[in-house]
Amino acid sequence: MTSLTESIWAHRALEVLPPTILVLYYAVLGILALYGLHRLALVWSYRRHDESEVVPPAPAEWPAVTVQLPLFNERYVAERLIEAVCALEYPRHRLEIQVLDDSVDETRHIVARKVEEMKGRGLDIVHLHREDRHGYKAGALAAGCAAAKGELLAVFDADFVPPPSFLVDSVPYFTADPGLGMAQARWGHLNREQSLLTAVQAILLDGHFVVEHTARHRTGCLFNFNGTAGIWRRQAIRDAGGWDHDTLTEDLDLSYRAQLAGWRFHYLPDLVVPAELPADINAYKSQQHRWAKGSIQTARKLLGTVLGTTLPFRAKLEAFVHLTANASYLLMLLLSALIFPAMYLRRGEDAWMLVAFDLPLFLAATVSVVVFFVHSQKREGGIPAWRCLLRMPALMAVGIGLSVNNAQAVWNGLWQDGGVFHRTPKAGETKSKASPAVYRLRANLSFALETTLALYFFICFALAIHFQMWLSIPFLWLFLQGYVYMTWLGLQGSWHRRVAAPQAA
Repeated sequence: MTSLTESIWAHRALEVLPPTILVLYYAVLGILALYGLHRLALVWSYRRHDESEVVPPAPAEWPAVTVQLPLFNERYVAERLIEAVCALEYPRHRLEIQVLDDSVDETRHIVARKVEEMKGRGLDIVHLHREDRHGYKAGALAAGCAAAKGELLAVFDADFVPPPSFLVDSVPYFTADPGLGMAQARWGHLNREQSLLTAVQAILLDGHFVVEHTARHRTGCLFNFNGTAGIWRRQAIRDAGGWDHDTLTEDLDLSYRAQLAGWRFHYLPDLVVPAELPADINAYKSQQHRWAKGSIQTARKLLGTVLGTTLPFRAKLEAFVHLTANASYLLMLLLSALIFPAMYLRRGEDAWMLVAFDLPLFLAATVSVVVFFVHSQKREGGIPAWRCLLRMPALMAVGIGLSVNNAQAVWNGLWQDGGVFHRTPKAGETKSKASPAVYRLRANLSFALETTLALYFFICFALAIHFQMWLSIPFLWLFLQGYVYMTWLGLQGSWHRRVAAPQAA
C-alpha cells in the first residue's frame, strides 16, 4: 500500500512539475523584461528633456565650505587625493579640509605627514583619526559633520581626483537656491582602458550617470547622492536625521530622507570628477555586493514611506524601480536554473511559438540594455556606436556573471540591517594590473557557484546541440559566456594573488 501511495504521489509530481517550471520561467522572464523596458523609458525621458544647463552667477560672498575625505587603509591614493583637494580654487579663508581617517595601517602615518605639509602651506586642514571604526563611512562622515566649520560639505572618496574648479563650478547653485540640499557631479574614469573589465565598468557607470541620473533629475523624480563627488548643505543632512549606518548605502538612504524632508537635489552632468575603477574582479564584486545589499536595505527602510507620500505617481513608480532594481539579480539566478528545463520541455513545439513568446521577452530584457548603454556612450563622449557594440558581449557577460554575487547580497539585504563596510581597494599610481598585493581580496563563495553554473551551461549547450534545439542556443550562449567569463576572471584574480603573496608578506 505504501509503495502504491508513493507511486501515485510521484506520478502527480511529474504531472505538476512541467507546468510549474514553465509558469515560473515566464513569470521571471516577464519581470526582467519590464525592468529592461524601464531602461528604454529612461532613454526616452532623457532625449525628451534634453536641455542645456543654466549656470548661476558667482556669489558676491562665497560661503564656508568643508571638504571631507573619508579614508580607510588607502596608502596608495591618500596623498594624491589630499594634493588634489588642496589645489581646489576657492577663497582660502572660506575653505576647510577634513581628512576623516579610520586607517589601521601605514595610511594614517602617510596622511599625518601630508596634512602637516599642507598646514605649512597655509591651508586649513585637519586630520581626524578614529580608533573605533563605528558606523564605518557613515560614522566618519557624521563625526566630521559635527566638527565642520562650513555650511556646505563636499565629499570625495579616496580614489577620486577633483578638478581645481570643482567648488567654484558647483557652489553657485547653492547660493542661487536656498532650497537646494545636494548637488551631484558626474563620475569620470582614470583607468577606463586599463582592461576589458574596467572598460565594461566605465560603460555601466556611464549609463547610470549620463542617462539615468539626468532623466530622473529633469523629470522631477527622486535621485541620489553617490557617496562622493558631491556637495551637501549641512542643514539638509540635519533635517534628514543625519548619517545612518543601518544600511550599507548610507548615501542612498540619506538622499531619499533629505528629499522626503523637502530639500531639492541638482545634478551636474557637465561637471566631471575622474575616479579609479577597480581592476581586480574580487574588489569589483565586493563593491557590487555592498551596493546591491545596501539598496535593498534602503528599499526595506524607506520604500513604504515613499509610496505613502503625496509625490506624483511617476515619481513613486521611478523610486520603486530605482530601489528594487537589484532584485533582478535574484531573478536572473532563478532564470539560470529554469531556462534549459523550460526550453527542453517545449522542444517539440513549432518554432514560431518560441519566436512569438520567448523572443519578444528576451529582446525586451537584452536589447533594451544595449540601446541604453550605446546611447549613454554616444552622449558621454561621442564614442561611436560600433565601438560600444563590440564591448556589449563582455558587458552582458559581466551582468549575468554578477548574478550569483549580487543575488546573495540582495537575499542578505532582505533580512539584515547594516553589515561590514568592505571598502574597494585602489591601486593609485602603482600601475598594477589589479589591486596591490597588500590590499588584494580573496575570492568569495560565489566563485564556486559561478564555476558550477559555467559547467552546467556548458552541458546544457551541448545537450541543446544534441537534441537539435537550435533556437535555444543563442539564449543559452548568453548565460554560458557570462559564467565562463566570471570564472575566468576569478581564476585570474587567484593567480595574481598567489604570485603577489611574497610581495604582500
